[in-house]
Amino acid sequence: MAKLIYVSNVSLDGYIEDAHGSFDWTAPIDEVFTFITDLVRPVGTYLYGRRMYETMAVWETDPALAAQSYLMADFANIWQAADKIVYSTTLDVVSTDSTRVERRFDADSVRDLKRSAASDLTVGGPTLAAHAFNAGLIDECQLFVHPVLVGGGKPAFPRDARIQLELLEEHRFHNGVVNLRYGIER
Repeated sequence: MAKLIYVSNVSLDGYIEDAHGSFDWTAPIDEVFTFITDLVRPVGTYLYGRRMYETMAVWETDPALAAQSYLMADFANIWQAADKIVYSTTLDVVSTDSTRVERRFDADSVRDLKRSAASDLTVGGPTLAAHAFNAGLIDECQLFVHPVLVGGGKPAFPRDARIQLELLEEHRFHNGVVNLRYGIER
């Protein structure tokens, strides 16, 4: 069975964006970008909420991004090769290939997808991840903790859930970012 992995940049105080919706503090250095690219290289399907999908779609819709460097081209190729499922009640048209829209998150469908998938899946965006956490579907968290306090904004985790995590790995980067890989204890 494939794993469902929550991958997120997060501030030290637990937010993915500040109170103004900015996440400019997450811009990775090459070392972090390479690590993230290698992390998602084997992923077969990305599950996104609408906002996260629209943020990530530029990896296919803006060829100038991939033209900036080998690292960016590598990530763009990996992202484009994977399937994408966008959960949205408002999005009617997608701008990327290998992408479909689902109107609502259905835990049983995601459970079936995990059973049948040949490779792991990721969930991006805290609102969608909250549904997956609450349904007991997430197997692992890959957090990129940035050395910044933003004081408020969009939390990385559901506020109404208690989830026991087990630290599996950690990796420190030269810019102070720490990758923490956690398994979900069941």
